[in-house]
Amino acid sequence: MNKHLKLTVLALALTGTALAGAANAFPFGKRGGGEDMAPLSFEELDTNGDGVVTAEEMEAHGAGLFAAMDTDGNGVISAEEILASMQERAQNRLSKGVERMVDKLDEDGDGALSADEMPQRGSSRMFEHLDEDGDGAISAEEFEAGKEKREEMRGKGRKGGGHGGKGGRG
Repeated sequence: MNKHLKLTVLALALTGTALAGAANAFPFGKRGGGEDMAPLSFEELDTNGDGVVTAEEMEAHGAGLFAAMDTDGNGVISAEEILASMQERAQNRLSKGVERMVDKLDEDGDGALSADEMPQRGSSRMFEHLDEDGDGAISAEEFEAGKEKREEMRGKGRKGGGHGGKGGRG
């Protein structure tokens, strides 16, 4: 593998890994677009099973990532091929997340979520917060007061230099 191709493969792997939100960089990060998004194991990189990973085995892995992304087989990876690979990875992660959510919340085991099975994240707390006089209804005045409080909180966050007024995110 020539030096330019090695650098291209490494750059694509690092970019894809970073954009996919993986915690670790190539080659120990997430796989390049396949169905199994588990971290690579040492054994997968040690293709000849001799207990060490050589530069050649690393290069072969990189070449495999490149070949998988080069869907038209022309020896170069276009922006469209990179985008398609990243979209496939994102779709796979999203699908698995939705499956886990349904599995976790599906109380009757029918494979679907009813309104009763969906979490009510804070809606009752929000209602109670807005219903300042406790009469079980939110008046236009209470609604506007709540809206103003939210805007004030957002304004304080911006004035403080970032998220929640604590000096930013990074």
